Order: sequence, then structure tokens, then C-alpha cells
Amino acid sequence: MALHDKVLAIRNQRIEAGSPPVPDALQGVSRAKIAEVLTALALGTNADLVDGVFALLDDETPSWFAKTRQGTRVADGATTAHLACHIGILQRGNGKLDREGRDYWIKPLRELGAIEAMTLVDGEMIAGHVKAKSPNSCYRLNAEFVAILKAPEPEWRDMLAAWAGEDAARGRRAFQAAMEEASRKLVDSGHADLIRASVDHYAARFLPGYEVLYIDDSDGDRVSPEEREKMAAAGVTLTLEDAMPDALLWHPETDHLWVIEAVTSDGEVDFHKVAQMDRMAARCGKSGVGFTTTYRTWREAAARQSAHGNVAVGTYIWIQSDPAKHLLVEG
Repeated sequence: MALHDKVLAIRNQRIEAGSPPVPDALQGVSRAKIAEVLTALALGTNADLVDGVFALLDDETPSWFAKTRQGTRVADGATTAHLACHIGILQRGNGKLDREGRDYWIKPLRELGAIEAMTLVDGEMIAGHVKAKSPNSCYRLNAEFVAILKAPEPEWRDMLAAWAGEDAARGRRAFQAAMEEASRKLVDSGHADLIRASVDHYAARFLPGYEVLYIDDSDGDRVSPEEREKMAAAGVTLTLEDAMPDALLWHPETDHLWVIEAVTSDGEVDFHKVAQMDRMAARCGKSGVGFTTTYRTWREAAARQSAHGNVAVGTYIWIQSDPAKHLLVEG
């Protein structure tokens, strides 16, 4: 019997027996909990990935391998075809998923180490894909990730943070998710909030060691007395001929400045802004100055740059709604 027919038969047998094709939870973990955890990794909207994780938690359905030791379950190791049938047929009552879609329901968590490669050898599951293009190559969930899924609120969030902190790729995903949540709240809030996000999130991640000298995000005095004191201590003075960026930062150890321009309608770091701030930095005896233009969304950035194309070469761009990277503009 072909695999898809076998899985369809299992589904029909369960329904005829008065049981659901799959329970509401596997190993005590519901799809909603999986989605919540994946959302914290910026992956929660991937329905196939959610159901793929649910399939890999299935410790109730016997393995669909023909030759395994007694008691082996789907959760112990499932091939791409197994997962395609579990998601598409057993869970959803449709056809099996297209195996070419595995990049969407396996790869994202493989890259983070949450899904591990396995191979069935002589009836036993061993780590890794030890033979190229083997029909016995399969996958299972990492034990630490399963523990996170099983953990109650709020323990799982601390466990996920610790797990994400062990790996750069996981850390980027967790940061991306946190910033996406912040972006959803701030992206429509205007210029002042974009400036604040640029300092609180962008600078905190991409400009370590820099201190904020001033932020121009209010309608009052552009530079407060407290900010004037910071600037004086840093050896920075601004004259009427100098450009007034949205945020000015300084690195005490390198004596280097950094300018951030937050753009909702205009004000990119263009050639003239670079020239002005370079002159200011030289006048103040600084080692140099870096630049970043920030936008709320890619759509706004594209609209501005398709019309003006004015972001200076050698400067950076950061997008609030896609915050885990910044881009160097090269000529």
C-alpha cells in the first residue's frame, strides 16, 4: 500500500471509531502553543511549519517506516514524505503536501537546530543524514526545543531566550520577532516614534558602545540643557551652519560619531548631509562619523528612493519593520 493510501486509511479508521484524526494536543502541546513559540522566533505565521512541528510531536502514531524496532513512533523520526502526508492527509484531510515545499516546513527550524537530521539504520535511528539521498533520511525535534514547547507560561519564554542566546541564528530570529512586535505598535505612530525606535532598537543592536548625545524628537528646544552637557563632555558643538540630525551618538573609546536620520517624509542621509557632518566632526577633532537612514517599512523606503535615489554611498539603511539587519549602500 502506498504511503498516502496508508495514512488516509489511518485517518478514516480513527474517524469511524469516533476519534479525531489527530488529538488536540500531542505530548501536551497544542498547535496554538506551537504557533506562540514560533511567533517568538518570527515564524508563527507559517502554518505548514506549525503543523510540521505538530507532526514531529506525534508519539501516538506508530512509525511509517517499514522496518523499525517495535514501539518506534512518528516523533522518533519522520521522512519528508511522512511529514507531507501527516500534515496534508492526517491533519487536514486533503492531499499530501508538495515535497518541494519542505523548505517552508522543515528548513527554517533545521537552520536553528530545532529540527535534527536522523537516519534509520538497521531499525535504529542515528543522528545525521549519513547516506546521500537515502530513503531512510528523516527528521525529529531537538529535545531542548520539545522541552520549550512543553513548558508552561512564563517558563517557556525564559527557556526560549536562553536557547536562542546559544546560537547566532536563533538570536537573530528572536530579535526579529521582538522587533516585529514593536514595529506593529510603532510603525504607524509617526516620525518621533521612528526616531525613538532607531535609537532604542537599531542603535542598541548595531552600534554597541555608542552613547546618545541628543535626540531631536520633540517640538520644544531641539537640544535640551542635559543634552548640551553631554555634547560638551564629548567635545561636540553644533553651530547654526551644521546639519541637525534626528539623533547624534558618540563612541567614547574611538571618539567616533554616528548620525541617524529617521525618514517618514524627507531627510535622508544624502551627499550634502554627509559633507556637513564630516566638516563638523573634523572641526570638533573627532575620528570620523558614520551614518544611517531609517525608514518604517520597505514600501516607504522604496517609494522614497525610487523618486529621489538620494541615500549617500557609504552609509547604512535600516528598516523598522525588518529590523534584524542593516544594509550598507555601496557605489
